[in-house]
Parts: sequence; C-alpha cells; structure tokens
Amino acid sequence: MTAIPPDNASAVTDSRSGGENARRILKRDPNPHLFRPAKFRSVEGRNRIMMSPMCQYSGDDGLSNDWHFVHLGARATGGAGWVFTEAVHTEPRGRITPNCLGLWNDEQRDRLARIAAYVDAQGAVPGIQLGHAGRKASVGRPWEGSHPLSAAQGGWDDLVSASALPYARQWGVPAAMTPSQIADSMASLRESTRRAREAGFKALELHGAHGYLIHQFLSPLSNRRDDDYGGAFEHRIRFLLESIGAVREEWPESLPLFLRLSCTDWVEGGWTLEDTVRLAQLLKEQGQVDLIDCSSGGNDPRQQIPIHPGYQIPLAQEVRARADIATGAVGLIHSPDLAESVIANGQADLVILGRALLADPAWPLRAAASLKAENVEWPKQYERSNIF
Repeated sequence: MTAIPPDNASAVTDSRSGGENARRILKRDPNPHLFRPAKFRSVEGRNRIMMSPMCQYSGDDGLSNDWHFVHLGARATGGAGWVFTEAVHTEPRGRITPNCLGLWNDEQRDRLARIAAYVDAQGAVPGIQLGHAGRKASVGRPWEGSHPLSAAQGGWDDLVSASALPYARQWGVPAAMTPSQIADSMASLRESTRRAREAGFKALELHGAHGYLIHQFLSPLSNRRDDDYGGAFEHRIRFLLESIGAVREEWPESLPLFLRLSCTDWVEGGWTLEDTVRLAQLLKEQGQVDLIDCSSGGNDPRQQIPIHPGYQIPLAQEVRARADIATGAVGLIHSPDLAESVIANGQADLVILGRALLADPAWPLRAAASLKAENVEWPKQYERSNIF
C-alpha cells in the first residue's frame, strides 16, 4: 500500500522491483505550525509559543528587580514569541504574597519598562498580566508553605472578595466588596493599565482564573451576592465585563487583550465549561478580547483535577470551536511534537508554556531543531551552539 502524505508534507518516491511496492518517505514540513507567526490586532509574534505568566515571589514592595529582568529576558533570547510577566497586581492588598509584583506607582512602571524594552529588542512580544488576588491574598511564598499571613507576619487583614467567604479553613474571611469598593477597584485597574501602556508592553492579559478576584465573582461557589454582581450568570459576569471595559479605556485599540479563565472549577455546583463557552461567545460578540487563555481550577480546595500531559488542551479546543474565538492551550505541555499537534490540528492558536520554559529557557530553539524548522533565527551570540 502506498502511503499518501498530507498536503503540507514533502515526499520522495523510491521504486523497487520494476516499479512495484513504491513507497513514499514522509518528511517534516520545514515550516511547522508552531513556528508560524501569530498576529492579534497590530501585534505579530514570531511564533505560537507564549511564556505563561508565572509568579516568582521575588519582588520588594511590588517592585521588579534583576531576577525578573534575567528571568524574562532569557526566555526572549530563548526564542519564545510572546513573553508575559507574572501576575502584576493593581493594589497592595491585591498581591498574592508580600513578594509579588505591583503596578500602582510610577517606580514600579519604570522598573518594568526596562524589562519590556529588552524583551522587545530580542524579537519577542512583551506582555503583562494584571490581576488581583482577592480572598487568596496575603499568603506566604510556596517554598515557605503558602500559609495565610497575619499582619504581624508581614501580611494584611483587609481582604476583599465577591462574598464574605474564605477560600478554605483557617484562611482569612474577606469583606464582600461594596459598590464603592468595586468602583475603586476598576479605577485601580485603569491606572495599572495606563502604566502598562506607558511601560511599553504590547500585549495585556487580564487574570480571571485560579480563584483570584475576577474568578471569585464568576463562580457560584464563591459568589453568594444578591445584587447586580451575584446570582444569575448575567450578574456574576458583570465584574469581569466591567474590568474588561476599564482596561480598554486605557489599552489602545491597536493592541491585543487576552483573558485567562479557569474554564471549569472541577467542583460540582461551580463554574463549568458550558459557562465558559457562553461567556466566550459573548466576548466574541463584544470584540474587546482577542484570546482566551484556557486554564482551570484554583477556586475551591475540593477540586478534583485529572492531571496528565495536555490535560487542559480539550478546554481550549472546545472554547475555540464553539465560540469562534482564539484560544491558548496550557497544562503540562512539554513535548515539541505535542505542542506542534495542538496548533496543527486547530485545537488552539497559541501554546502557553510554564514549567517547560522554567526548566529550559531555550525550549523554543530546541523545539525548532526537533521539528526541523527552517529559518528560525538564534541570537548571534549563541549561533555557534546550534548543533542540534
């Protein structure tokens, strides 16, 4: 039987036995889908690899430092197309830990501007994620146990959320946000967005996942309000929609806005994939959000997540297919072949890498070699190491 290659593959024919048993040897496409440009609004990334926002817990008073410069800069020189900061918080009490980054003053902006400029100079798109931890704020760093911190331990006790419900036992009970506090939160988000623009970032992601403040409003597990911000689906999404509107007041129309969502809580009675699809369809109609970063969980310790390589890819595929909106796939994607298949099979528009890029800043360059990609440029200073 003769194997027929796909349209985008090349082949050579080797005829034997008088033309019988002709066979075709498939070769990889020299232009893998993973390394084709991705354009959102006016911004084009050199490939489909996005560095996931990953907290480093290494700042001081919300300020980035040399650790963040080297950490993000190395992934830009390593070939990622889109390099995003960790979650950068809009006010002091919105930080996850006392060592998380913020963007509520100009000094923080100016520190981040140096990073954005360097990432851009290396050919990657500099992106920033903005967020607020809500009831999950004021905890220790992971290597210190991630335990809630009291004011005496360097934490704070003025937690806020959609409702006065703690994340878990022995966690602080937040205050249910008043309409005035919600308005103040939107004002802080606008100011942080303005500073992100002034710092030179070219893509912005709003953090609406992992049990942080926006997610706390979305999920019925954490939102028990009976006003215009709680109850029915249309009310629970209001805080998010207002947040998107606040960002777009300061974020240029020419620049892309991504949204990270937990597509399911993995808990009965919580936010579901059907809710995410319904929300994504609305966002598509409104036209303000360009891509849904499809993660999951984080809002309730009772979650049961079936973790395995690529476990969240089906979420991105479902949202993309049913809402006709661009998505990013994330979740234990380590293999170049798996990443390539996600894009080639139309499951997502970007592959968002976390742990793989923590372990190997040059993962994109190694992946290009593995996938036999042509015309992928290495930094001139590192070209002599390209022996793969």
